[in-house]
Amino acid sequence: MLAEDISDADMSDVTIIVCSSCRDETGSDARPRAGEILAQDAVCAAAGENIRVRQVECLGNCKRRLSAALLRDGCWSYVFGDLTPESGPDLIAGAKLFATASDGILPWRGRPDSLKRGLVARIPPLAIVKDIS
Repeated sequence: MLAEDISDADMSDVTIIVCSSCRDETGSDARPRAGEILAQDAVCAAAGENIRVRQVECLGNCKRRLSAALLRDGCWSYVFGDLTPESGPDLIAGAKLFATASDGILPWRGRPDSLKRGLVARIPPLAIVKDIS
């Protein structure tokens, strides 16, 4: 990917959602929770970028611990697990890559390893879902 491809992309189309209730590997209830730390790491990594980072109380992916999702209107959505509190820069790199995808699919090539290994689900946009007849 060329630098101008990234700079021409509209990053504001991509939203990162981080599960703030995710606990660390010990399962501790201590605050801040690991998910909250990951969300803050993503916010710091997004400094100066036009990328939204939001939190949600639970993504329901507890067996895969720290979880986050990449969303973009009219495109596939992606849920990731097995992240670390330091995965914020990977989420930002994934968001930048996603913003450049003209077909609405997060490219495999160039994706950080944590977003390759940690893929939990890819959810289609409603516009392409077909009714069962």
